[in-house]
Amino acid sequence: MAWNQETLNVIGRTLLDEFSDLSDIEQGTRITLRLILAALLGGLLGLEREQQGKEAGVRTHMLVSLGAALFVLVPDIGGAMDDAMSRVIQGVVAGIGFLGAGTILKSDRHDEVRGLTTAAGIWLTAAIGVTIGLGHESTALLAAGMAFVILHVVPLLLKRTPRRDND
Repeated sequence: MAWNQETLNVIGRTLLDEFSDLSDIEQGTRITLRLILAALLGGLLGLEREQQGKEAGVRTHMLVSLGAALFVLVPDIGGAMDDAMSRVIQGVVAGIGFLGAGTILKSDRHDEVRGLTTAAGIWLTAAIGVTIGLGHESTALLAAGMAFVILHVVPLLLKRTPRRDND
């Protein structure tokens, strides 16, 4: 194949076409904002888990939220209809279920189960990512704030409450 000016022009136009999904400043800003916010809110929830010494920490939660946002953002911008988006969201939820299940451990002694809160946090982090990906940033901020209160404040309240023995 000869590398003449026409060939180089075709290659250049093809490359520009391939990276044209962010050619509109408004859309590029919207996508950037959603992905950054998804990563940040996921990181906030992961930070709490990491401070508690859990395996699924900041990076895991950031990736879960970012991935969930991306899974719904791209089809949404591409004009996917409600039925297609429903299937995408179902796939995200099912996939996150497997990831969350990997954090749950059952100990042979004392029938102790560990990791349920981390698994629920990963599940919620994915939901927050989906919410952001669909453009509902305020709702995602509210949910992340509530999750932070649940993970950070509720344990402090529970320490002050005397436990009752089950008879």
